[in-house]
Amino acid sequence: MTERHIPGNSADGSAAPADREEALRGLGRGPGRRLHGAIAHKLGTAILSGQYQPGDILSGEVAFAEELKVSRSAYREAIQVLTAKGLVASRPKAGTRVLPRERWNLLDPEVLAWAFAGEPDLQFVRDLFELRAVVEPAAARLAAQRRDKADLKAMRDALAAMRRHTLTNDAGRAADRDFHDAILRASHNAALLVLSASIGAAVHWTTQFKQRARELPRNPIPDHARVYDAIADGDGDAAAQAMGVLVQLALEDTASAIEAAVQG
Repeated sequence: MTERHIPGNSADGSAAPADREEALRGLGRGPGRRLHGAIAHKLGTAILSGQYQPGDILSGEVAFAEELKVSRSAYREAIQVLTAKGLVASRPKAGTRVLPRERWNLLDPEVLAWAFAGEPDLQFVRDLFELRAVVEPAAARLAAQRRDKADLKAMRDALAAMRRHTLTNDAGRAADRDFHDAILRASHNAALLVLSASIGAAVHWTTQFKQRARELPRNPIPDHARVYDAIADGDGDAAAQAMGVLVQLALEDTASAIEAAVQG
């Protein structure tokens, strides 16, 4: 196997401090994010985008630390993050190897963020929506049967925030995530709740991705309102059907956005 590494920013392959900081910011370091988190983001995005392939061996901690002028401990912590998410495995003298894709924890919210940091694979996007198409209509059906006043209020508040902010900004997309989360919670099924963070992350990143290059082709908020109305009416069949339509339309919008990005 070949050893791959992310090249440095300067002519001699090293990274000047200012360039290093800019590179880390560009990869989503963000306020308050620790250095090892920025490194994990950098490597995770490279793996999810295909820059590193399964079986590839990453640069050793000494080489990587010198290249980006970061501490070896920060690099080790980043590798621990990737290991916990099933992306890599480290062995003494053998190095850190990218694991097969089936080992990756693709439903981890941070892994989903890395997948959408670049251009996501269309098949992976479809896989996510197939999961949503299985889980969310069933959750909506249960929510219609089991919801209480607090559940309905959470859905109404999220829907109102979506209308107020629209889905073109972070506040509106957060409300969208809250709406789907409220439905999962209204199912009062502990096993479904385990998926809430993953479903919420999938909703957030696919919605954000759809708006990278162009505006949404339609307003999806009425689709959400139909789901809410069915749940509020206690109609499980209608709730499941409305959620199925919502997820299918979202998939079509996202697939269209990916194809437009490829053609562009």
